[in-house]
Amino acid sequence: MIEIELARVYGFCPGVRRAVEMVEEHLRERGPLATLGAIVHNARVVDRLASRGAQGVRSLDEVGTSAVAITAHGAGPNVVEEIHRRGLGLVDTTCPIVKRAQEEVHRLSEGGFTVLIYGEATHPEVQGLLAWAGGNGHATLVPSDSPLARAGRLAIVSQTTKEREAFWEFVQAVVGRERGALRELQVVDTTCPETGRRYQAAQDLARQVEAIFVVGSRNSANTRRLAEVVRATGVRTYFIESEDEIHPEWLTGLSRVGVTAGASTPDEAVQAVIARLRGPKANP
Repeated sequence: MIEIELARVYGFCPGVRRAVEMVEEHLRERGPLATLGAIVHNARVVDRLASRGAQGVRSLDEVGTSAVAITAHGAGPNVVEEIHRRGLGLVDTTCPIVKRAQEEVHRLSEGGFTVLIYGEATHPEVQGLLAWAGGNGHATLVPSDSPLARAGRLAIVSQTTKEREAFWEFVQAVVGRERGALRELQVVDTTCPETGRRYQAAQDLARQVEAIFVVGSRNSANTRRLAEVVRATGVRTYFIESEDEIHPEWLTGLSRVGVTAGASTPDEAVQAVIARLRGPKANP
């Protein structure tokens, strides 16, 4: 029988759990609502909430309920203003750590800084941060693509789900490239400690097992990165969204496997994977 080890930190982070609970509370006490995008990047969670009355929409024009929820990734101030203008109820599930990043970006932009965001330009969180920068923001993962600071004043922040070490390497690279043009620099570390805790726990787990199953949606940036961190350890790595993706032959010859999950992966998804690994379907 295969022995299964869980990472000491895995699955829902506090910000995601808070967002899901806020939506569930509204559904229970006030009825259906719309969510502006996926409330979290996990299909299982989105489908479960949809079955209870949380309608996912791509724009406010599609809202057919009296209330709308902003996702844990946050949104720009223009979105909040438009929700109020339309007379809709607002359920703001923005992660508190993302909210802090938004406040910092707004403060820096208002202070006359060009704000450089270390992050994926198309990610919902980064799109919101750019909106809070009010036209003075840029997002990139590559230092050579960074713009020269206007009037020599540059501020650097991070998408919250990026690794802290990678963020500071980015900062050093940017400063090295633009040192001659900088008159003033502010760096605000807006990375989330929960992300780093999951990466470290996965690395520790890799030293104890022969293979690791990383559970989570493929459209989740933090889960994709978690899988990359696990692969980098050299341990056999399987990135799966659900227990149905497990192939019995993957387990042949293994005596001890590990399981971890991204910050947007619910507990029930992890438990379903563990049950499949232990059950007869994994070893027909």
